[in-house]
Amino acid sequence: MHDHEKIDYVEFPAVDLEKTKEFFRQAFGWTFEDFGPTYTAFADQGLDGGFYQSELQSQADKGGALIVFYSEDIEATLQKVTAAGGKINKPIFSFPGGRRFHFIEPSGNEFSVWADKTP
Repeated sequence: MHDHEKIDYVEFPAVDLEKTKEFFRQAFGWTFEDFGPTYTAFADQGLDGGFYQSELQSQADKGGALIVFYSEDIEATLQKVTAAGGKINKPIFSFPGGRRFHFIEPSGNEFSVWADKTP
């Protein structure tokens, strides 16, 4: 069900759709539905969305919105991200309310993972 005037969907650029899909499959267990050769969609991940073919990238330091995942075990999630080919651009750090890290997926988009538990 869609909620009136609430955030409903998000789209990201992707230099390499296949590498991006494989990364999110491995790291987070996502599934995708392709809509032609230049667009793929994901659902049931907290917020539905998609990736479109583009040479652009979304990174926070360049004005892009930062999408943040939640993890109950941030160290395990960090290992999954790196094993799937993600590059850590901000290692785990503390902030008021928890800890987090930032990563770049294979198409160059930046995401973050946070946890409210300390080790």
